Amino acid sequence: MPHDPVARIRRFNRAVTRETGALDQSFLGRGRPLGPARVLHAIGPDGTDLETIRAYLDLEKALLSRFLKTLQDDGLITLDKDPEDGRRRVARLSQQGRAERDAYNELSNSRARALLDRHPKPEALLAAMDLVASALGRDRVDLTEADPRSTDAVYCLSEYYAELGRRFDTGFDVNLSRDPEATDMMPPRGSFLIARSDGLPLGCVGLKGTDKGYGEIKRLWVSPAARGLGLARRLMDAAEDAARALGIPLLRLDTNSALPEAVALYRNSGWTEIDRFNDDPYPDHFFEKVLG
Repeated sequence: MPHDPVARIRRFNRAVTRETGALDQSFLGRGRPLGPARVLHAIGPDGTDLETIRAYLDLEKALLSRFLKTLQDDGLITLDKDPEDGRRRVARLSQQGRAERDAYNELSNSRARALLDRHPKPEALLAAMDLVASALGRDRVDLTEADPRSTDAVYCLSEYYAELGRRFDTGFDVNLSRDPEATDMMPPRGSFLIARSDGLPLGCVGLKGTDKGYGEIKRLWVSPAARGLGLARRLMDAAEDAARALGIPLLRLDTNSALPEAVALYRNSGWTEIDRFNDDPYPDHFFEKVLG
């Protein structure tokens, strides 16, 4: 059937296999298949232990050992004992290995730019790729604490403000809202969490410390490509854990009825609706939660 979902997924898989050169014996013309090239890229600038590489690439130990031997024979890596744990080994890039990785990156970037240049709707193509990558990597999203002034945090917040501007009938001006100071969302007063997939930011949430006997949840945002995968709930749970660790006994938040998915999330995760507790002009729903 031409519109059979399984057939469409398999067509997509074949197209990706061809485009990425996954079956080439000389990936990007550098003389080795994709497998060893991916291992080369999984090694960080200060070296990476083999178990971390194996878990990141989801490789069997025997296959990883074969790829590592190929790279070692080519003079691209060294394998050393971990100075803190002699049972573990660490892969490190040689000078030649770093040069080879840079060559791969340049070729991969050129291929990616060429793909975008020849497509009539590059932004739509990127959005579709983001959606697929989020679906395939839903179990590999990391939540980490960050400075709310960092590049990834500013990106997430900018996307959040832009979305509010599109969805609110009145638009959104951050200067009119009760925008927290960065230091209110940093230890020891609060926390700011970013969700990343393979290094790229997918969402954020802020925990604002106050002097009022409660903390506030602020700026919960998830990329459209990652919605429906449970990431908003994960971010909220992590923010609540951060509040407990900081000794905050009570949390409050506000939201707008133009964000019905947010209202539903709070109602379904143990939050209680309360009366207005601030003079922010944008929210019309107010919640609190006592932390156990």
